[in-house]
Amino acid sequence: MATLASKKNDKKSQTSTSKSSQTMNSKTSQDGSSKTSQDGTKSSQDGTSKSSQEGFTKASQDGSSKMGSSSSSSNSNGAGKSKSGKQQKTLENLLEDGLKDIYSAEKQLMEALPKMAKAAGSEELQDAFEEHLQQTKRHIERLDKVFARLEMEATEEEECEAMKGLITEAEKVIEEYAPSSVKDSALIICAQKVEHYEIASYGSICELADVLGHGAIVNLLDRTLQEEGDTDHKLSALAQQINDEAFEESQQNSESGRGGYQMSNMSNYEEADFG
Repeated sequence: MATLASKKNDKKSQTSTSKSSQTMNSKTSQDGSSKTSQDGTKSSQDGTSKSSQEGFTKASQDGSSKMGSSSSSSNSNGAGKSKSGKQQKTLENLLEDGLKDIYSAEKQLMEALPKMAKAAGSEELQDAFEEHLQQTKRHIERLDKVFARLEMEATEEEECEAMKGLITEAEKVIEEYAPSSVKDSALIICAQKVEHYEIASYGSICELADVLGHGAIVNLLDRTLQEEGDTDHKLSALAQQINDEAFEESQQNSESGRGGYQMSNMSNYEEADFG
């Protein structure tokens, strides 16, 4: 009986031990699987995050590199140029362009004024053209000083097209008009067109120089601007006198023409009546 009880106890002990072992193994397995799954999820998240960060960093670096390369390429293609290829101008550029334009204009006018003075019939108009020629020479000297102060080169590479056109008009008058007060009136009109262009040019340049803080240059150019204005006023006063003379000449020529026409008609009438 003792032996049988002992065997039963041994069997129960083995069964309990086996069950306990199975339970522990199952729990261990579950814990391991859970931990493994969690570790795998964490590893996956870490990998995804790391991959995302590396991808963003690389993309950012590539983008920066590309932008830098693009910027470098833009600079090498021409500094100060827009996407359209046009140059970005500054007020300093505008001032320089204006100075070079009026410099070319004054040079052309210096060559044209002697021809205009020679073509004028009125002595007063001749004197006005010759006086302005001397002024024009002084204007060129002042412009040379301005270029020197701004450390710019005074060149005539780009011809002032506006002055070229105005001088062409004056040359046409010289060639096509017979000597008369009407021709002098036409020459004054040409001269005043020139003066108005110069007044507009010097006025604009003075304003730009003032904005940019070139006070000494403004003082120089303002003197030229005043002289251009004075010349225009003199030409206006002279035009009133010469236009009156031109009107009288036109009236006389018109009356002379009508008289000739009446005499011709009378001669034809007499021939028809008594012929």
